[in-house]
This record gives sequence, structure tokens and C-alpha cells, in this order.
Amino acid sequence: MSDVFHALAAPARRAILDELHERDGQTLYELCTRLTMKHDLEMSRQAISQHLDVLEAAGLITTRRDGRYKFHYLDTGPLRAIVERWRVPDPEE
Repeated sequence: MSDVFHALAAPARRAILDELHERDGQTLYELCTRLTMKHDLEMSRQAISQHLDVLEAAGLITTRRDGRYKFHYLDTGPLRAIVERWRVPDPEE
């Protein structure tokens, strides 16, 4: 779980997750373009790739290769686990 909190600590990684939430299944090139245009994040492809590695290690994204392209997908499972850990039980349940 500490990997998830570490991954969420960086604003650039949160922006990447926002972009994948808006449009899932993007390539590195697409993410770089959207981060530059929408979030004014001027980062190299290598820097964004390193952020993607951290997000993948934390289980917040998954990837799929199709030929020479690698597509990135949001995985909210680890976030749901955090919410469930501290969820206050509903007294009517």
C-alpha cells in the first residue's frame, strides 16, 4: 500500500492518472502530448516513462503491447482497497 501512496505523491503521476481516467488505453506518445497541452507539463518522454513505471509497480496502471505500441490502462483496484480499508461501516448494513 505504501507504493500506492508514493505513486500518488507526485503531481505529474496524478496528472497521468487523470488523463487515463479521461481516455484509457493511451500510448506514451499520446500521454506526452496530452500532458503538455492540457497540464502544461514540459517533461521528456523518458521522465514520463519513469513515472509510468512507478504507477505500474504500484498497480495503478496496466499495460498491453500491440506490435510496437504499448498501451497504458488505469487500474483503480489499489485505490478501492484503500477506500475499503478505512470505510466507515453503514449502520444500516
